[in-house]
Amino acid sequence: MTISNPAGNGQTSRTAAEVGGARIVGSTEAFDRADGPGPYLMLADSLEGSNVVNSAGDDLGEIKGIMLDVQRGRIAYAVLSFGGFLGLGNKLFAIPWQALVLDTDRKRFVLDVSEERLKAAPGFDKDHWPSMADLTWAADVHSYYQADPYWRH
Repeated sequence: MTISNPAGNGQTSRTAAEVGGARIVGSTEAFDRADGPGPYLMLADSLEGSNVVNSAGDDLGEIKGIMLDVQRGRIAYAVLSFGGFLGLGNKLFAIPWQALVLDTDRKRFVLDVSEERLKAAPGFDKDHWPSMADLTWAADVHSYYQADPYWRH
């Protein structure tokens, strides 16, 4: 089910549950008419480097990678890089895919979290990744971002 923008300006929005992950906002009419991939089907590497902002427009970093749950055939997390300077001292965060909103008009993701909350979030550095298969860790991360664990759907 597609929910049309009440302003009638061609903007649409779909919920995370409907698309099995990130909600999509912005104009999708050109994508709906075009041949080839659009906002509903994308190459994972085309998302790498995408900016992430919060609802206030504060820069939260960029997507460094996409983590797939190969067994379930689902996107599990976007790996967000935040902090540091010129790539040094950055902290990485596994952001549940359902917690992100893809803004097709601005070509970025929106994460509904303040900079302070992100700084306090469970994170890791590039040389010490957590065991993402650990369901206790995964449940804690999903709870922190108030996202339903994807493996329960």
